[in-house]
Amino acid sequence: MTRVFAMELGMRAVFLDVASVGEDITTAPLAAAVDSLALYDVTAADDVVERSQGADVVITNKCRFDADTLAALPKLRYIGLTATGADGVDLVAAGARGIAVTNITAYCTQSVAQHVFAVLLALTHRIVDYDTRVQAGGWQRPGNFCLLDFPIRELTGRVMGIVGYGELGRAVARLAEAFGMTVRVAQRDAGDDRPGRVPIESLFEVADVISLHCPLDASTHHLVDAAMLARMKPDAVLINTARGGLVDAEALAAALREERIGGAAIDVLEQEPPVDGNALIGAGLHNLIVTPHTAWAAREARQRAIDQTAENLRVFLNDGRRNRIDIDPDD
Repeated sequence: MTRVFAMELGMRAVFLDVASVGEDITTAPLAAAVDSLALYDVTAADDVVERSQGADVVITNKCRFDADTLAALPKLRYIGLTATGADGVDLVAAGARGIAVTNITAYCTQSVAQHVFAVLLALTHRIVDYDTRVQAGGWQRPGNFCLLDFPIRELTGRVMGIVGYGELGRAVARLAEAFGMTVRVAQRDAGDDRPGRVPIESLFEVADVISLHCPLDASTHHLVDAAMLARMKPDAVLINTARGGLVDAEALAAALREERIGGAAIDVLEQEPPVDGNALIGAGLHNLIVTPHTAWAAREARQRAIDQTAENLRVFLNDGRRNRIDIDPDD
């Protein structure tokens, strides 16, 4: 679907994947910043150049802009990302062509932290298991006034291990402390001796909960593999709201199936959407929760993403540099 908010000549913008932020979000702040704004719900890779042709401004969440794509768009001046990650844009090529690139930050902090504890509480209180048992008639049998079929654990006094202590990791730490948990943070490298920091191998051994918030790169791909999972306590929980590639899905599925760890909650997969399948989908694992990359997606966070993107654009159009992540070829 294509929607156009104005047809005047002047600064022309396109939003290539507006469906990524949902239909309940207003894009009016973006429309107010330019003379015309075309909205595309979804844009396939083969359509990126055609739909961006003639645009001064491109807004996108996941569309890729490599060197060849940028070369085919001589009028393009600005790419506004409605996300933090910029791995879909060739920043060197953009900088060489004088194309500004901006991202957004701290727009979904509350939503992600809230999600971490939503799934953690669901797992530790066995919410799905108890609901399933009740719906199947288990509570209606004569006997005790309650069911005690599945063990429940308190969070107070347990250890929250955090890998990646940026905006999101710190927010999760604050909630963990509010629950009476002890927070431990993985060292960034061997020389990181700040208080509360421990080697990641030790963190996986002592933590009752591991929450991942680090970026995905060559050094963190499959950071959580069979060997790392083997370090975890038998009742420990793994939560990944960062990037799917941080976790070896096959190894995690095996650990859960054999109940070598207590549970896992996964919001991200290596392939999204997982059209080619994934070991964690359809596995019938009672100790696993899989959500479709929605940890960030509270309505307030999605609107905040659009508002920040619009502000980035307004600042750019007034010769400012808010949230610029492009590479200056003169540096």
